[in-house]
Amino acid sequence: MAEAPLPAIRSLPSWLLGRAAARGRALVAEALAAEGLKMWHHVVLSAVRDLAPVAQADLGRGVRLDPKDVVVILNDLQSAGLVERAPDPRDRRKNAVSLTEEGARLLVRCEKAAREANDELLAPLSAAERDQFMGLLIRISGTDG
Repeated sequence: MAEAPLPAIRSLPSWLLGRAAARGRALVAEALAAEGLKMWHHVVLSAVRDLAPVAQADLGRGVRLDPKDVVVILNDLQSAGLVERAPDPRDRRKNAVSLTEEGARLLVRCEKAAREANDELLAPLSAAERDQFMGLLIRISGTDG
């Protein structure tokens, strides 16, 4: 039987992390799609919950998304009745975004679905290995958790 191609590449941690990340994204995307939401819509909805009321520009900076993309996503979320825009109480020239009750309910379901998808991703690991893995990922990702 022939050896799998690219053994030098496949032995790199960056390649393995990329494969694991792609699998994780696919599992989460599938779980969110079952709730009728896309990945970036989920990210923005979660950020709105955490930051609300939040100006659109601040929201875009918070999730590191181009302002034009934020507008498109917010339009989708507003059309679905999941967020609302109102004049920002701190600066009436800007709109502040907040979750609607339906948006909050959907976010709870999506967070549960995303956790379950991540549990599936990490199923081969014991609880202790998961904790260790998360700690290592945090250290090498350059984030503080």
